[in-house]
Amino acid sequence: MADVIKIATRDSYGNAVTALGAEHEDILVLDADLAGATKTGIFKKAYPDRHIDCGIAEADMICVGAGLSTMGFVPFCSTFAMFAAGRAFEQVRNTVGYPHLNVKICATHGGISVGEDGASHQCCEDFALMRTIPGMVVMSPSDDVEAKAAVKAAYAHQGPVYIRFGRAAVPVIHDEDGFSFAIGKAEILREGTDVALIATGLMVAEALKAAEALAERGIDARVINVCTIKPLDEEVVLAAARECGKLVTCEEHSIIGGLGEAVASLTAEKCPVKVRRVGVEDVFGHSGPAAAVLEEFGLCAAHITEAAAELVAER
Repeated sequence: MADVIKIATRDSYGNAVTALGAEHEDILVLDADLAGATKTGIFKKAYPDRHIDCGIAEADMICVGAGLSTMGFVPFCSTFAMFAAGRAFEQVRNTVGYPHLNVKICATHGGISVGEDGASHQCCEDFALMRTIPGMVVMSPSDDVEAKAAVKAAYAHQGPVYIRFGRAAVPVIHDEDGFSFAIGKAEILREGTDVALIATGLMVAEALKAAEALAERGIDARVINVCTIKPLDEEVVLAAARECGKLVTCEEHSIIGGLGEAVASLTAEKCPVKVRRVGVEDVFGHSGPAAAVLEEFGLCAAHITEAAAELVAER
C-alpha cells in the first residue's frame, strides 16, 4: 500500500466540521486549548465567532456544550480522547447523556498510536466508557473519507455522539465517489467464508492486509469495517458468525469493553461461535514512535494474520 495516500483522521475532522460550518450556522466548535492538535483551528480561522476556546477545562467545556445545545446550537466539543472520555466522563454521562442532549463529542488522539505522548495520553478505554452511556452513538472511522462522512452523519443525528479520530496518518481505503455512510451500518470490504476479520479505526487497513496474507495461505477471510461500534450492526455480524463460523475482532483499544466484547456478547447470545480479540491486552502503553508501538502491542497485519490462522486451525 506504498502508493496509497495517508491522512490523519484528526485532519479529516477539522476539514469536515469547517465545511459543515459553511452550510449550517447553528454549528459551534468548542475546544480545550488544543485547536492546533485537534485541527479545529481550521474552523476557528474560518469562523472565529463560532469557535469557543474553553481552556484546559474539559469538564466545563462539556457543560458549556450541553447548555448551548438547549438553545438550538449544535456544539462539537473537541479535545483528546483521554480528556473527553476519561476526565469529563461524569459530565458526558450526567449533563449530556442523561438528558439526551444534541452534543457531538469529537475526540482526537485516540488509542495507542498517540505514540510519544505515552500511557497517560494513550486512551484505550474510550469505547468502553462511551458504550456504557445510554443513547450514546460511538464511532471510530477508518480513514479520511469515512471520517468526513461520520462528521456529517453526527450533525444530522439528533442526540449525543462520540467520534474518535487518530493522530497518525492512515491509508485512505475508500473512494469518495459513490461512498455511502449511515450510522449503525457496517461495511463488508472483502467477502470470505473461512473467517471474518471485524475491524474498526486504523485497524481496518491492517485487516485488509491480513486478508491478503491469509489468502496466500489458502484462507478465505471476510473483512468487515465497523465504524459504528454502538449501535452495532447486528445483522452483518451475525451473518458473518453463521457463514464464517469464526471471528477475529481488531481494534486499537483495550480488548476489555470495546468492539471485541460487543461482538462476543452479541454472538454469545444469538449465534455462539469462536471469537478471537486482537487489541491492547490488560496493560498500559508506553512512549515510542506510533508505528513501533502499534507493532509491539500486536496491532498490525502480521498479528491479525497469525491470530486468524490459529483460529481457523482450531477445531
